[in-house]
Amino acid sequence: MTTTGPDDAAVEPVFFNPFEPGYPADPYPQFAALRDGDPVHQSAAGPWILFRHADVSRLLRDTSLSVEDDRALREGPRAELFEQVLAEGEGDPERRNRGSRAMLNVDPPDHTRLRRLVSKAFTPRMIEGLRPLVERLVDDALDRVAPTGQMDVITDLAFPLPFTVISEMLGMPDGDRDAIRDWSHAIVKTLDPIITEDEVREAFAASDAMTDHIAGVLEWKRANPADDLLTALIRAEEAGDRLTPAELRDQVVLLFIAGHETTVNLIGNGALALLRNRDQLARWRDDPDLDANAIDELLRYDAPVQFSRRITVAPLDIGGRTIPAGVFVLAGLASSNRDPAFWGPTADALDLGRASAGQHVAFGSGSHFCLGAALARLEGQVALGRLIRRFDDLEVADPGPAWNGRINLRGLDRLPITFRT
Repeated sequence: MTTTGPDDAAVEPVFFNPFEPGYPADPYPQFAALRDGDPVHQSAAGPWILFRHADVSRLLRDTSLSVEDDRALREGPRAELFEQVLAEGEGDPERRNRGSRAMLNVDPPDHTRLRRLVSKAFTPRMIEGLRPLVERLVDDALDRVAPTGQMDVITDLAFPLPFTVISEMLGMPDGDRDAIRDWSHAIVKTLDPIITEDEVREAFAASDAMTDHIAGVLEWKRANPADDLLTALIRAEEAGDRLTPAELRDQVVLLFIAGHETTVNLIGNGALALLRNRDQLARWRDDPDLDANAIDELLRYDAPVQFSRRITVAPLDIGGRTIPAGVFVLAGLASSNRDPAFWGPTADALDLGRASAGQHVAFGSGSHFCLGAALARLEGQVALGRLIRRFDDLEVADPGPAWNGRINLRGLDRLPITFRT
């Protein structure tokens, strides 16, 4: 889209291009250009994307929008690609519908019913009760690396911590952690606005493996019930009118994947932000009263989930443009969190004392606000707070950080550091 500048001269059009060199490490300059030049943007891949805080906040809270409208899910180049890959396979007739009954992908009243069933495990009291477990897991992880003077923040801390916590909450039996991590990585790639044919194939293969794994877990848990979330969900399914078998499967997969993927990014991205802003690292290290606000500011500064989707069911007038009915619209969470129109001239700066930090939209907003927000905050606060207070002279080590290549759940695959005990 070509726009005009203050002197009415033509300005070069701007495009959302996650393949632009440098984007994985720092997408924020591109977000700034789109906020200024085309804030209600129709991407080349099809979805519309909103980049300004005001528009994003409005979209997330708009109860007239859907997350499951069939027109958007079944039409367009992206849907055609998925159908092409599905047509190549054989076997489970439910393959195309996997995940469709997870509460992330359904509207009220089903969303309300499903969220109510699961939310009992995520009350503030229940989450605070997990603090001793989280503290023990973090201390154990730091104890293991302390003698070496080095660690990979992702492999040694950011991944195993939330993975173990959500496994404990669900009551999952011990499994192949590395395989599950690989399956999860492939599945969440489908959340990206742009995906390749090979990535779709990998996602379906990973979904096959994860579905088989969860089926085995559910069979085991039926024979070994306990005081855990998985047993509670199975009992809801057995009651018939509260949870169907497909809903049970999809809720467990969603909770298991969402329960660790986003928190890995929070801890990894947060650690890197602190290492690149040494004054803020020292500020938090020396002031425990900043624990809660620091996590909110790190979530604002580099959101672990960059976009959230909605589907229009009628034409939507927003930001001076009209988006047609039946299309995907992506709320640019990360861009919104850096919008100077809301955050002021320091929007791109990390300020752990920022008074408005808690107003970020890193967890979304409205009825689909992240159910696990309090758990993610707890895990991030304990992991990062203890890391920066346990070790001195924290430094990024060779070969340096490596980004995971995902557009939506953008985070690190590697963050090697050295330290002094």
